[in-house]
This record gives sequence, C-alpha cells and structure tokens, in this order.
Amino acid sequence: ELAAALRRQAPLRDHAHRVTRLAQLTAGTTAENSYRMRLETYVLAARLEQVAQVAGARLHRMSGGRYTLTHTDTRAKRARSGLGLLVTDAWTGRDRDTATLSGGESFIVSLALALGLADTVAEESGGRRLDTLFIDEGFGTLDEQTLDEVLDLLDSLREQSRTVGIVSHVPELRARVPARLELLKTSDGSTVRHHAVPLDR
Repeated sequence: ELAAALRRQAPLRDHAHRVTRLAQLTAGTTAENSYRMRLETYVLAARLEQVAQVAGARLHRMSGGRYTLTHTDTRAKRARSGLGLLVTDAWTGRDRDTATLSGGESFIVSLALALGLADTVAEESGGRRLDTLFIDEGFGTLDEQTLDEVLDLLDSLREQSRTVGIVSHVPELRARVPARLELLKTSDGSTVRHHAVPLDR
C-alpha cells in the first residue's frame, strides 16, 4: 500500500517541483536567475529601456551634446538588477551612475526622463500627447547658466502647445515666468494671487 501511494504521489511531487522552480525563477530568488530580477521588474525594465532611449536623445540636446542616458541590467553588490540608469559623459568618455550627478545635473536628467516618458506614452496611445507637465522644485540647485538653459527648454515646450507648471521658491524665477499663482499664507488662512508679468528675456 505504501509503494502504491508513493507511485501515485510521484506525479504530484514532480508538478510541485516545477511550480516551485518557476515561482523562484520569477521571484528572482534562484541561482538560475543570475540577475536576481523579478518578473515584474523584467517587464518594467523593457519599458524603462524604451523611455531611456527617448529621454537620452532629449538629454543630449539639453546638455549641449555632453550627456546621454543608458538603461543597464548590471547588478549592484547585493542589489537586484533591472531598473538601473547610467549617464554617458561625452567629455570623459565614461558612464556614470546617476548617484554621482550634481544637483543641477540630476535636475536636467529628471526633466529629460519626464519628457521621455511623456513622449513614450504619446507614441503608445495613438499619438495622444501629455500636454501638461508640472515640475516641483529643483531650480535652487541650478547655476545661472544651467537655469537659463532649462528655462529656454521650458519655453520651447510652451511653443509646442504644452503647458508647463513650475513649483518653486527661487526668487529669480518670479521675473522670468509670465504667469504665476502665488500662495499667500496668513493666520486667517491661505489665499491665491494671480500675477501676469511680461517676460524680460
């Protein structure tokens, strides 16, 4: 009876082994998955690679030909892989981790990624564009020249019929943004004031 029971159990054990192996493979916890990449990360990595390609082209223009973006599957020491980005610096000929970027460089890369994502979404939704973009802070990390370049870029986006909103506390922007909403806080509550000023640039 025991032998018969073991024979009946054998197909179940084989099925359980296959299911367990597949589950570990998709979870990135088995040695067969050398990248330790989860299945959902694999799917996202394919999309990120597409976004990075489009964003890299934008970053190349925004940085005057210095930087481009590259998606990487390379694993960090103990981390999982799949969602890494490298910045290729044409001045040095080397790839840099995004963690090594300065505040101004990080801002430009983030903006390029946001625009690249919007372009990718538009391409995959039958040409339906994301026409509104909000940028929250980051301007305080930019030097004067980089700030000029970023504002020129934002101006070009407006010329392409895109609405660009900037959330910032940088005083220099007040004279350079034609239409503003100013939030005023008082003990009685908050009010919003609208400003429309001519550009001085």
